[in-house]
Amino acid sequence: MNTRFTNDLRIDGDRLIRRIEELATVGPIEGGGSCRLALTDEDRAGRDLVGAWMSEIGLSVSVDAIGNVIGTRPGRINGPPIMTGSHIDTVRTGGRYDGNLGVLAGLEVVETLERHGVQTEHPVAVAFFTDEEGARFPPDMLGSLVYVGGLGLEAALDIVGIDGAIVGEELARIGYRGIAPCPGPVPHAFVELHVEQGPVLEAEGITIGAVTGVQGISWTELTITGQSNHAGTTPMNLRHDAGYVAAAIAVHLRHLALEMSDGRSDRQVATAGRLDLHPDLVNVVAGLATMTVDLRNTDEKLLRDAEAELARFVAETATAEGVTVAERTLARFEPVVFDDRVVETVAGVATELGHSVRQMPSGAGHDAQMLARVCPTGMVFVPSRDGISHNPAEYTAPADLVAGADVLLHTLLALDAADFDNETKRIVEGRNQ
Repeated sequence: MNTRFTNDLRIDGDRLIRRIEELATVGPIEGGGSCRLALTDEDRAGRDLVGAWMSEIGLSVSVDAIGNVIGTRPGRINGPPIMTGSHIDTVRTGGRYDGNLGVLAGLEVVETLERHGVQTEHPVAVAFFTDEEGARFPPDMLGSLVYVGGLGLEAALDIVGIDGAIVGEELARIGYRGIAPCPGPVPHAFVELHVEQGPVLEAEGITIGAVTGVQGISWTELTITGQSNHAGTTPMNLRHDAGYVAAAIAVHLRHLALEMSDGRSDRQVATAGRLDLHPDLVNVVAGLATMTVDLRNTDEKLLRDAEAELARFVAETATAEGVTVAERTLARFEPVVFDDRVVETVAGVATELGHSVRQMPSGAGHDAQMLARVCPTGMVFVPSRDGISHNPAEYTAPADLVAGADVLLHTLLALDAADFDNETKRIVEGRNQ
């Protein structure tokens, strides 16, 4: 591996940070963050900007039928590309690094190769995938899921968002319903650079995370139907209070996660992220409550145990209060283990570049977990200050941003020389059976 570093290749940190800052001005919100919900006008503006950068540096840009955008630099062979990238859509209260870093660092990798005249064996592709956040259209990682064939295109185009918009119609409206086919070409390997979105690296004083896998994710929407009634005249024992049931579920989620974690902070997590009450009046018992539940675990059996315990509690509480509960699955992904060879390559490159490194799982979902279905895949993490993400206060120090991009560059060069072709063929044949 040492020969990979004799030419002292490094990305242009100033240019990377300038682009991060410029993209953050698209869909700006108070506090320095951004709001670019998938397929909104703000998302279109961000797409236009990043797509223009791709074209400026000489990438061949394609847009597929679910709106994924991929810029490709040719290699010596006309074969599967080494792919990197992430997403540029955000949650409503997004920061400037989540997703954006992985895409813009990918552009820096290509520009560095161009500047130093480095010709790779495989093409190098930089992608940004549609609707990774799932904040407007469930499920999350929608574009990468369709890219790898995990969800049919027509089903994806028919998804209705939280505001009533339809994926296919919005793609057409913003001009990003492309013609490249889905599923897309299988990469030689995929590596995603991302901010950690957690506190571990900063707390331990470590610069690089070599990500071993991604937690399983279970998203559910619960609609609780009770009876609206007067808050002052309805006795407590005669109420059918949808708001009470929703609150009881939210509290139970916290107890469930703590009990299943056995004192550990990295096992089971549970969140009631959204709660709407109707009629939402101070003096009326809520007759309708709609809430979401987010369960995550690195162990599939334990995740299923959490789902079963939640279902038991919901049924028991609903019966006692005399309400009904309708359930809708928004997303369900099993835990993903990344390719050991890619994980070890990331760790080895980080060490050779002089950075401290820790192997660790990801608590958040990422496009990489979808690409892992079809090709050798891994991730590079850099620290997040105070572990804050999905928040305008999200911050990663410039030195860490640059370190992560340099690790990405040399990881991709190392993987360019790796013989993954037979393994990738086996994975793809299994997918098509």
